[in-house]
Parts: sequence; C-alpha cells; structure tokens
Amino acid sequence: MHENLYWQDVLVSLRRIIRATDLQSKRMVKNCGLTIPQVMVLRAIDMLGDVTVKRISDEISLSQATVTTILNRLEDRQLVERVRSKTDKRIVNARLTESGCEILTSAPPLLHEKFIERFEGLQDWEKSQILSSLQRVASMMDAETIDAAPLLDIASPIPPKNSAP
Repeated sequence: MHENLYWQDVLVSLRRIIRATDLQSKRMVKNCGLTIPQVMVLRAIDMLGDVTVKRISDEISLSQATVTTILNRLEDRQLVERVRSKTDKRIVNARLTESGCEILTSAPPLLHEKFIERFEGLQDWEKSQILSSLQRVASMMDAETIDAAPLLDIASPIPPKNSAP
C-alpha cells in the first residue's frame, strides 16, 4: 500500500515558486539589465517623483539600507540622480534621469504584479487561507524572522549599455 506523502508535494510546489521567481528575475536582467528590486525602486521613484529613501523603502517594503544600496548602483549607471530639496537642504531626494525613464519602458512586468492581480480576484476566505498557510510554512521552516531583503538585490551581471567593460 502506497502512503500519500503530502510533504513531497508541498516541497515540489515550494520549489516551483522559487523557480518561477528565479526565472522571472533572469528574464528581467536579460531584458533590461536590472534586477527586480532595482526596477521596483525605479518604478517607485517614477510614481512618487522626487522622493526620499525612507519613502521609497515604505512604498516597496525593503529596508532603507537595501534601498540605499540599490540607489547607489542605479546612480552609478546614471539611471537616477540625487538632488537636494529646495526647501530643506538637509533632505536628499532621488530622481529618475532620462535614461532611467527610458529603461522603465523596456522592463517586463514584475512577477508579483500578475500574482497580485490574480490574488485580488480571490474571495476573502481564499486570501486568508493562502496567507495563513504560507505563514505556517514559513514558521515550520524557521523562516519567519529571516530578512529576505538582502537576497533580493544582487549586482546585475550585465554592464550598463553606455559604459566600457
């Protein structure tokens, strides 16, 4: 008699989720030379205008330290610039450059955008059930206190198009 081992199916599903995220991340890098978190930062700046690191951090749910690291890389690639506030010189805002605006037009949709659209289409009880199940899985994996942000932003392997190797 074959015993049904649900945990094997759970692990396969988790692996598929991880793989889908990884493939989308590679697609993003290939299409526009940016990581998903870098695109998230660019989109936040595009949506919010001249904006502080804290405001970007709050908007995209990444730590301020992670956003600062991402901004440094985007500034090195001349996709964003930092400008002092005209009203308070202590405040430094991030602003998209023309190149930053252009690269956003070539960036494919983020995987989570499709997910959010589909998730929002679910009944409230289904959303609650999924959230509860994922929280329970994270707990069972002793992962509830792990900060995922450092894993989100890796240096892009593709050099900027306008720079020499």
